[in-house]
Amino acid sequence: MIGSATTRSATTTRRPIVGVFDSGVGGLTVLKALLELIPAADYLYFGDTARLPYGSKSVETVARYATQASQFLEHCGSQLLVIACNTATALALDKITQVCRVPVVGVIEPGAERASTASQKRKVVVIGTEATISSQAYRKALEARGVQAKEKACPLLVPLVEEGWTEHLVTEQVARIYLDEAFQDSFKSADVLVLGCTHYPLLKPLLRRVAPAHVTIVDSAESTAGVVGELLRVTPVSTSTEDERRRMPRMKFFATDSVEKFRSLGMRFLGHAIEDVWHVDLEE
Repeated sequence: MIGSATTRSATTTRRPIVGVFDSGVGGLTVLKALLELIPAADYLYFGDTARLPYGSKSVETVARYATQASQFLEHCGSQLLVIACNTATALALDKITQVCRVPVVGVIEPGAERASTASQKRKVVVIGTEATISSQAYRKALEARGVQAKEKACPLLVPLVEEGWTEHLVTEQVARIYLDEAFQDSFKSADVLVLGCTHYPLLKPLLRRVAPAHVTIVDSAESTAGVVGELLRVTPVSTSTEDERRRMPRMKFFATDSVEKFRSLGMRFLGHAIEDVWHVDLEE
């Protein structure tokens, strides 16, 4: 879903500044996809690590936290906001869009659109956290596109990813149980699996082994980056080493809890060291 604000300011010849928000570090998979697709932009990332998990909070609380974070990023100069959190997208995207003056992109609509395009059988399985699945946001977005959806909460996967067990036998066994339950009965023929949590891209190789062979895996992080690229009208470019240095995106990170913990855990998600991290406190 896109905010009503114009994209003019974000599509000038100057490098656009994209703000990325998540309740923690999972949204760094979205930032990673953005960096790969849109290297000609600069990025601000906000992780509300002191107040996670959002999944256990009320709709009103999630909306308040998410709008505070989004307005902070806008105040810091973001010209386009990416809500890289499935829970915040499901529960607060409309509110964020109302209060912000820049375009806003969530992760659910892009993932649903990509899944709809990929599905020939018009049956899709979505896996995510309890909060995201309870919101039924993916099901509603897919059904609006004429696609049947079966949503499956997989609460054990996030802690396993944060433990670094992305290729552990235990994680594979847990994932196999979840997917066996999801691809049952009338959904045995489902031909798309949507990763409805920003932690799950780290499990993509494992999930590829566990999911039925005929199933296409849709990563909502990659789908969201594609939508942002369309908004900014930026085409991916191939550059030499010298050009890469000149065009290297500038990144700044903000966390509401331990900066050191954000650095160490975030490196797993982004794939390289995180340097410029600032601690911030948002008013309750």
